[in-house]
Parts: sequence; C-alpha cells; structure tokens
Amino acid sequence: MDAELSENVVIIKDKKGTKLHEKSHYGNMSEEGLQLSLIEALYLAENERISILKDGKEVPLDEMFQIIRKEDLFSKYIVFRDLRNRGYVVKTGFKYGSEFRLYERGKSPGDGHSDFLVKVASEDYEIKISDFSSYVRVAHGVNKKLLFAVVDEENDITYYNVEWTRP
Repeated sequence: MDAELSENVVIIKDKKGTKLHEKSHYGNMSEEGLQLSLIEALYLAENERISILKDGKEVPLDEMFQIIRKEDLFSKYIVFRDLRNRGYVVKTGFKYGSEFRLYERGKSPGDGHSDFLVKVASEDYEIKISDFSSYVRVAHGVNKKLLFAVVDEENDITYYNVEWTRP
C-alpha cells in the first residue's frame, strides 16, 4: 500500500488505509485519507505493510530512520515499536503531556479508555521532581497508570510503572 510523505505526516489515500485504521488503529482519518505520524509510518514500512513515497519515489528505510533521528523521535520510535510488537494499541498522549496512550491487548480507542500514559526518556535524562510529580498527578487525575520508558545507549528499554499512593 502506497503512502505519501508530506512534511511531518504520511498520508494513505487508498481505501485500504481506512481498514488499517479501523482494524489496527493506526493514525487518524481526515479528508485526505489516513494520516500517520512519522513513527507509525516507519513502523508500518519496517514491517512491509506500506511503502512510503515522496514525489513518486520510494523513500528507503534508512532515510526514514534519518528523518526520525533528525526530528528527535528515535527513542519514541524504539518504545512505540516495542509496545506494538507486544500487541498493544499505541496512540498519541499529547493532550495528557505524555508521548503515548497505551491500550491493553483486546481494547482499542472507541471501545474503552486507555490504561496507561507512557512517558519516554533517555537514561541520561535529568528530570525535576516537580515535573515527575506533575506526570504522576496528571495520570492519576485521568484514571491511568504512568509507564515511564527509559531507553539506554544500546536502545534497550526499561519500563517503570509509577503510581500515586497515599500513606
């Protein structure tokens, strides 16, 4: 299935894009077709489900990886890929101040609420305690758990489940 790279989104105009959205919950539908984030598009291209085109020519995977790195999305991509490979539905968490919302296996947007907010950080990331507290407070306020994904130099991921407790 062909998809067109345009700025920081990838658009599938083919009607098969609608099925990809409805069945696997990728992207968002628009008048133009299925809009995918760069992260979603790279994942689908890496798994040979779409071909990404720019000006009618296929964009090689290594070039897509360069774009992801240039946009400072590589750690987020590593986490997205890992969670998708584990069978989770992963959607943007932008309105909650996190990178992703995570739906348990068998759940999906429209069928219920996400269970987790996912925050991604590199192992050398320094975080203020007030920011960390804010992430936990937001997650708790919307009845979600906070999953902190730490990506190390070898691109291994350690997940920390962070919850608010009262003594």
